[in-house]
This record gives sequence, structure tokens and C-alpha cells, in this order.
Amino acid sequence: MTDLIAIAHGTADPRGIRVVHDLVRQMARLRPELSMSLGFVDVDVPAMPGLVNRVMTDTQEAVLVPLLLSSGYHVHVDIADQVARHPGLTAAPALGPHPLIADILVDRLGDLSRTDHVVLAAAGSSDPRAQADCERTAALLHARIHRPVTIGYLAGRGRRLPAVLATTPGRLAVANYLLAPGHFSDRLHHHAAPHRVTAPLGADPRLARLALARYDAALRRVPLAV
Repeated sequence: MTDLIAIAHGTADPRGIRVVHDLVRQMARLRPELSMSLGFVDVDVPAMPGLVNRVMTDTQEAVLVPLLLSSGYHVHVDIADQVARHPGLTAAPALGPHPLIADILVDRLGDLSRTDHVVLAAAGSSDPRAQADCERTAALLHARIHRPVTIGYLAGRGRRLPAVLATTPGRLAVANYLLAPGHFSDRLHHHAAPHRVTAPLGADPRLARLALARYDAALRRVPLAV
């Protein structure tokens, strides 16, 4: 069976690392027959290039599954470079955008009876494709909560979170569009006070199922509908 190589960003924060490992453990419990490993594009180890080299010496086929919420440099450059280097290696798209992620965001937001406007707080990227993915997520969230949704970025392109919060009228809630606690989540909470801020997406079982669906679709060489 084709190996699954999960690829996450990496963080120096042990809370974030626990979330990523918990997510991959959930994936492994759902598909115990799959050979599965975890690597990182930055900060943590094992680094993706070394891990891919080791896996591809033992197997003819593998799928890289980015545990990333949007496409961007890591997907279109780092991961694409590994695919180009290794025959038999393919890559699934990033986890987001996808309706399941919007469902998780809705659950994290909870009761919105006293909320006029939701700010979707995202890490951000210099790649416009990542920004387009975040806009699609905002549209999916808006369709579920029937309230305006504006994106505020912590880095990269687009309007920064502090400016969005300062100019958005009404009673606000901040939807944390990050996978796990860490540097960006801490910055988010700093900027968003005193507004209500949701928890990161975390190791939600729906994310584990989505990652496996991305793997299956990549094997079939068909896009996974959004």
C-alpha cells in the first residue's frame, strides 16, 4: 500500500507539536493498515527532505499530505520540489479550504447571538494563492453563520489583524484559523484582546478524516471537491 507522509509546518512550542502528533495518531488509528510518517517543512525535525529520502528508499510510491490550512510557498515550492525529485512521489493539496474546516470553525465560535461580525484570523502568506484559499474559507464560514466575515492576517499579504479589528464595527468574535497553539496563536490573542477568541482548530477528528480523504484523492489523481 502507498505510504502516507504527513507534512506539517513545525513549531518550537511543545503545545503545537503535541497537536500535530495527536492529529497524525488519529489518522493512524483510522487507517492502521497505512504506513504513515510525519515530517516538517520548518523549525522541527525530521525535516521533510531527509524523511522523504528515507521513505523513498524503502518504497516505490508515497503521497505527501500537507497538514497546512492553505496552499502557499511550502506547498507550491518546498513540497513540489520533493515531488519533482522523486519518481513515485505525489502530493495532495493543503487541507483547506474545505467545508469540514468551516464546520470546525462554526463549532469553535459557538453561540453568536451577541456577535455582529466575525474576524477570521489567519497566519498569512506572501503567496496570493494562500490568500485566495483564506478568502474561500471566509466565504464558507459566512455561508454557515449568516454574518459578515473579514480576514485579518498576522503576516504576509493582506490586511493585518490589528487594523481589521480597529476598523470593523459592531460586536466582534475572532475565529482562530490556526492549527495549533504557538507563536502566531499567542500574537493573535495579544492583538485580539478584549474580543472573544476561539481555540485553534486542534487535533479535531474531522481534520484527520480530511487528511485521509486528501490522501485517497491524490492516489486516484482526482481533485477533492470543495
